[in-house]
Amino acid sequence: MTNITQEAQFDNFFALFEQPVQFELVQEQLDHRLRLLQKQYHPDNMSQQNTESDAQQIKQTQLHAEQASALINQAYQTLSAPDSRAAYLLDMAEQGQNLEHSIADLDFLEDAMEMRIDLDDAIQAKDSAALQQLHPQVTERLQSQCNRFAMAYDSNTWQVAIDATQKLKFLVKLNADITIGLDDIASAAHLDDDDLYV
Repeated sequence: MTNITQEAQFDNFFALFEQPVQFELVQEQLDHRLRLLQKQYHPDNMSQQNTESDAQQIKQTQLHAEQASALINQAYQTLSAPDSRAAYLLDMAEQGQNLEHSIADLDFLEDAMEMRIDLDDAIQAKDSAALQQLHPQVTERLQSQCNRFAMAYDSNTWQVAIDATQKLKFLVKLNADITIGLDDIASAAHLDDDDLYV
Protein backbone atom coordinates (compact mmCIF):
# COMPACT_ATOMS: atom_id res chain seq x y z
CA MET A 1 0.00 0.00 0.00
CA THR A 2 1.67 3.17 -1.14
CA ASN A 3 -0.82 5.85 -0.24
CA ILE A 4 -3.95 5.52 1.86
CA THR A 5 -5.82 8.08 -0.22
CA GLN A 6 -5.52 6.11 -3.45
CA GLU A 7 -8.98 6.08 -4.99
CA ALA A 8 -9.67 2.33 -4.55
CA GLN A 9 -8.76 2.28 -0.87
CA PHE A 10 -10.40 5.58 -0.03
CA ASP A 11 -13.71 4.33 -1.44
CA ASN A 12 -13.53 0.77 -0.13
CA PHE A 13 -13.16 0.05 3.58
CA PHE A 14 -12.84 -3.67 2.85
CA ALA A 15 -9.79 -3.03 0.64
CA LEU A 16 -8.32 -0.71 3.25
CA PHE A 17 -8.57 -3.47 5.87
CA GLU A 18 -7.59 -6.19 3.37
CA GLN A 19 -10.87 -8.06 3.94
CA PRO A 20 -13.12 -9.83 1.44
CA VAL A 21 -16.26 -7.90 0.48
CA GLN A 22 -18.70 -9.98 2.52
CA PHE A 23 -20.73 -9.73 5.71
CA GLU A 24 -18.87 -12.35 7.76
CA LEU A 25 -15.56 -10.92 9.01
CA VAL A 26 -13.10 -12.01 11.70
CA GLN A 27 -12.87 -9.30 14.37
CA GLU A 28 -9.31 -10.27 15.33
CA GLN A 29 -8.18 -9.64 11.74
CA LEU A 30 -9.81 -6.21 11.79
CA ASP A 31 -8.15 -5.41 15.12
CA HIS A 32 -4.72 -6.54 13.85
CA ARG A 33 -5.03 -4.51 10.64
CA LEU A 34 -6.19 -1.46 12.64
CA ARG A 35 -3.04 -1.56 14.77
CA LEU A 36 -0.83 -1.83 11.67
CA LEU A 37 -2.59 1.07 9.92
CA GLN A 38 -2.54 3.26 13.02
CA LYS A 39 1.17 2.67 13.43
CA GLN A 40 1.89 3.28 9.75
CA TYR A 41 -0.17 6.47 9.52
CA HIS A 42 0.38 7.91 13.00
CA PRO A 43 1.21 11.65 12.62
CA ASP A 44 4.47 11.26 14.57
CA ASN A 45 5.65 8.44 12.32
CA MET A 46 4.70 10.36 9.18
CA SER A 47 6.53 13.53 10.26
CA GLN A 48 9.66 11.54 11.21
CA GLN A 49 9.85 10.30 7.62
CA ASN A 50 10.23 13.92 6.45
CA THR A 51 12.82 15.34 8.84
CA GLU A 52 14.73 16.88 5.93
CA SER A 53 11.65 18.56 4.50
CA ASP A 54 10.65 22.17 4.94
CA ALA A 55 8.00 23.25 7.45
CA GLN A 56 5.27 23.42 4.78
CA GLN A 57 5.98 19.84 3.68
CA ILE A 58 5.91 18.61 7.29
CA LYS A 59 2.62 20.42 7.91
CA GLN A 60 1.15 18.85 4.75
CA THR A 61 2.35 15.40 5.80
CA GLN A 62 0.82 15.78 9.25
CA LEU A 63 -2.49 16.91 7.78
CA HIS A 64 -2.45 13.87 5.50
CA ALA A 65 -1.70 11.62 8.50
CA GLU A 66 -4.59 13.11 10.50
CA GLN A 67 -6.99 12.62 7.58
CA ALA A 68 -5.74 9.06 7.13
CA SER A 69 -6.22 8.34 10.86
CA ALA A 70 -9.78 9.65 10.73
CA LEU A 71 -10.51 7.49 7.69
CA ILE A 72 -8.95 4.41 9.32
CA ASN A 73 -11.08 4.90 12.46
CA GLN A 74 -14.25 5.45 10.43
CA ALA A 75 -13.58 2.32 8.37
CA TYR A 76 -12.89 0.26 11.50
CA GLN A 77 -16.08 1.43 13.24
CA THR A 78 -18.12 0.73 10.10
CA LEU A 79 -16.77 -2.78 9.58
CA SER A 80 -16.78 -3.76 13.28
CA ALA A 81 -20.51 -3.29 13.92
CA PRO A 82 -22.92 -5.63 12.10
CA ASP A 83 -25.53 -2.94 11.37
CA SER A 84 -23.10 -0.44 9.86
CA ARG A 85 -21.24 -3.20 7.97
CA ALA A 86 -24.55 -4.38 6.48
CA ALA A 87 -25.53 -0.82 5.55
CA TYR A 88 -22.11 -0.25 3.98
CA LEU A 89 -22.43 -3.43 1.90
CA LEU A 90 -25.88 -2.30 0.74
CA ASP A 91 -24.46 1.12 -0.21
CA MET A 92 -21.67 -0.59 -2.19
CA ALA A 93 -24.35 -2.63 -4.02
CA GLU A 94 -26.34 0.61 -4.60
CA GLN A 95 -29.21 -0.77 -2.49
CA GLY A 96 -28.94 1.48 0.56
CA GLN A 97 -31.48 4.11 -0.49
CA ASN A 98 -34.41 2.41 1.29
CA LEU A 99 -32.72 1.91 4.66
CA GLU A 100 -34.43 4.93 6.21
CA HIS A 101 -37.94 3.54 5.63
CA SER A 102 -39.84 2.33 8.69
CA ILE A 103 -39.79 -1.31 9.72
CA ALA A 104 -43.02 -2.88 8.49
CA ASP A 105 -42.80 -6.11 10.52
CA LEU A 106 -45.36 -5.55 13.30
CA ASP A 107 -44.36 -8.70 15.22
CA PHE A 108 -40.74 -7.55 15.33
CA LEU A 109 -41.79 -4.04 16.41
CA GLU A 110 -43.99 -5.41 19.21
CA ASP A 111 -41.20 -7.71 20.43
CA ALA A 112 -38.67 -4.89 20.18
CA MET A 113 -40.87 -2.48 22.12
CA GLU A 114 -41.35 -5.05 24.89
CA MET A 115 -37.59 -5.51 25.16
CA ARG A 116 -37.08 -1.72 25.18
CA ILE A 117 -39.62 -1.35 28.02
CA ASP A 118 -37.97 -4.21 29.96
CA LEU A 119 -34.59 -2.55 29.43
CA ASP A 120 -35.79 0.87 30.58
CA ASP A 121 -37.50 -0.65 33.64
CA ALA A 122 -34.35 -2.62 34.58
CA ILE A 123 -32.12 0.44 34.20
CA GLN A 124 -34.51 2.57 36.25
CA ALA A 125 -34.61 -0.08 38.99
CA LYS A 126 -30.82 -0.66 38.72
CA ASP A 127 -31.67 -4.35 38.30
CA SER A 128 -28.56 -5.99 36.83
CA ALA A 129 -30.15 -9.47 37.02
CA ALA A 130 -32.96 -8.35 34.71
CA LEU A 131 -30.44 -6.80 32.31
CA GLN A 132 -28.35 -9.97 32.31
CA GLN A 133 -31.49 -11.97 31.55
CA LEU A 134 -32.38 -9.63 28.67
CA HIS A 135 -28.88 -9.67 27.18
CA PRO A 136 -28.93 -13.23 25.68
CA GLN A 137 -32.39 -12.59 24.21
CA VAL A 138 -31.07 -9.58 22.32
CA THR A 139 -27.86 -11.40 21.34
CA GLU A 140 -29.89 -14.30 19.92
CA ARG A 141 -32.04 -11.94 17.84
CA LEU A 142 -28.92 -10.10 16.67
CA GLN A 143 -27.35 -13.36 15.48
CA SER A 144 -30.55 -14.34 13.73
CA GLN A 145 -30.68 -11.05 11.80
CA CYS A 146 -26.95 -11.30 10.98
CA ASN A 147 -27.54 -14.75 9.47
CA ARG A 148 -30.60 -13.47 7.64
CA PHE A 149 -28.67 -10.52 6.19
CA ALA A 150 -25.72 -12.69 5.09
CA MET A 151 -27.97 -15.12 3.24
CA ALA A 152 -30.00 -12.34 1.62
CA TYR A 153 -26.88 -10.39 0.61
CA ASP A 154 -25.22 -13.47 -0.89
CA SER A 155 -28.33 -14.22 -2.95
CA ASN A 156 -28.98 -10.55 -3.91
CA THR A 157 -32.37 -10.66 -2.16
CA TRP A 158 -32.19 -6.95 -1.51
CA GLN A 159 -35.53 -6.35 0.20
CA VAL A 160 -34.78 -9.02 2.82
CA ALA A 161 -31.24 -7.64 3.26
CA ILE A 162 -32.64 -4.13 3.78
CA ASP A 163 -35.22 -5.40 6.30
CA ALA A 164 -32.53 -7.33 8.20
CA THR A 165 -30.29 -4.24 8.27
CA GLN A 166 -33.08 -2.07 9.68
CA LYS A 167 -33.66 -4.64 12.41
CA LEU A 168 -29.92 -4.92 13.08
CA LYS A 169 -29.75 -1.15 13.68
CA PHE A 170 -32.43 -1.41 16.35
CA LEU A 171 -30.93 -4.52 17.99
CA VAL A 172 -27.35 -3.18 18.01
CA LYS A 173 -28.60 -0.04 19.78
CA LEU A 174 -30.57 -2.13 22.26
CA ASN A 175 -27.54 -4.33 22.94
CA ALA A 176 -25.31 -1.29 23.46
CA ASP A 177 -27.85 0.20 25.90
CA ILE A 178 -27.88 -3.05 27.90
CA THR A 179 -24.07 -2.99 28.10
CA ILE A 180 -24.10 0.66 29.19
CA GLY A 181 -26.80 -0.11 31.78
CA LEU A 182 -24.79 -3.00 33.22
CA ASP A 183 -21.63 -0.86 33.32
CA ASP A 184 -23.46 2.00 35.04
CA ILE A 185 -24.92 -0.33 37.68
CA ALA A 186 -21.50 -1.91 38.27
CA SER A 187 -19.85 1.54 38.56
CA ALA A 188 -22.50 2.73 41.00
CA ALA A 189 -22.04 -0.42 43.11
CA HIS A 190 -18.26 0.10 43.06
CA LEU A 191 -18.69 3.72 44.23
CA ASP A 192 -21.01 2.56 47.01
CA ASP A 193 -18.37 0.02 48.10
CA ASP A 194 -15.73 2.78 48.14
CA ASP A 195 -17.98 4.92 50.35
CA LEU A 196 -17.93 2.18 52.98
CA TYR A 197 -14.20 2.71 53.46
CA VAL A 198 -14.26 6.51 53.74
